[in-house]
Amino acid sequence: MTHAAAETSSRYRPSAADLATASPMIEIRDLVTHYGKREILHGINIEVRQGEIMVIMGGSGSGKSTLLNALLGLLRPTSGSIRILGQDLNAITDIERTKLRQKMGVAFQGGALFSSLNVLENIMLPLKEHTRLDRNTMRIMARMKMQVVSLAGFENLMPAELSGGMIKRAALARAIVMDPRILFCDEPSAGLDPVVSSAIDDLILTLREAMDMSIVVVTHELESAFKIADRICVLDKGHILTIGTVDEVRHSPNEHIQNLLNRRAEPEILDPDEYLRWLTAVNQ
Repeated sequence: MTHAAAETSSRYRPSAADLATASPMIEIRDLVTHYGKREILHGINIEVRQGEIMVIMGGSGSGKSTLLNALLGLLRPTSGSIRILGQDLNAITDIERTKLRQKMGVAFQGGALFSSLNVLENIMLPLKEHTRLDRNTMRIMARMKMQVVSLAGFENLMPAELSGGMIKRAALARAIVMDPRILFCDEPSAGLDPVVSSAIDDLILTLREAMDMSIVVVTHELESAFKIADRICVLDKGHILTIGTVDEVRHSPNEHIQNLLNRRAEPEILDPDEYLRWLTAVNQ
């Protein structure tokens, strides 16, 4: 990490004592999820506190995306509970869930900008869908968020005219346009060159400071995770290997974690009985 990056990281990171006394914004208890008959998450327990940046890491197939979908209410858990801002996702009505989602911002991995709308129109979209503000007020609010993410002056460009970094910034601006209390970011620096990726990391830290949000980031980018995280949750095959600070994760004695950090492949161990069942299975 460069000296400038280290200064940025320490500037925005709250102390452990502050986080320990902060209110929980997300509480996940004994979460189990399935896709069909296949169990994906096996009794997950995580708590994200006010003002915290929690990074969810893990290899391919670890359950990161499934966990994010469950947090967004897109996947109903088999068992366990998810409480966001004190509300149980399994117990609230559809109307209550819609209102809750208005307090949550989501920046999707590919940006998910509408190709037929320019940058300003994309950022204004949540305001059009969920408020009764007049168009001029919505335009002002969207431009304010564009200023926050350093996109001022690009409002009339179409998504096809944007660079990868600009698409990520526009997605973040849309995610925060309604001043959410929680921001979810799915692979915010994926596919970007190192300089642009570092700038996105800095932006996430700035957003946390400026808007006093809790932020959940799903990423496989180690350098990004170490720069922005207050704590890191490492998943492996639907289980939590550890939840800890950057230093705790770096120095974890867990072999799977060290393999992930050092990009060492792990041999696949087959259960002979399970393999035989799979070979001889007959599709119904």
